[in-house]
Amino acid sequence: DLLLATADNDVNIPNTFTLYQNYPNPFNPTTTLRYDVPEDGLVQIVVFDLMGREVTELVNRQVPAGRYKAIWDGRNAEGAEVPAGMYFARMTAGEYSKVIKMVLMK
Repeated sequence: DLLLATADNDVNIPNTFTLYQNYPNPFNPTTTLRYDVPEDGLVQIVVFDLMGREVTELVNRQVPAGRYKAIWDGRNAEGAEVPAGMYFARMTAGEYSKVIKMVLMK
C-alpha cells in the first residue's frame, strides 16, 4: 500500500498550508510526509524523479482542515521498488504549492 494518510484533528486547526520535510531523510524503506491543511479542500501530493517524471501519487482527495501525514514506501504507482536516488514530493492545495527533496538510500 503506497499511502497511509491519517488526520490528527485533536490539535488546533493550522493557520496555513504546510508541507514539512519528510522524515527520515535519507530513508529506506519508508518515509513520512506531514502536511497541514487550514481549510477544507482538495490536496494532492505527487512524487517525481530527477527527470520530472511522475513516480506515484500519494494523496489526491478532498480533506477537512487538519494535520495529516502520508507514508511513501519507495515504490512507484505500479508497486515496483524505485532505484536509490533523489526524488521530489510536490504538494498542491488551492493556490499553495511546495516541493521538497527526498533521498532514497538502498
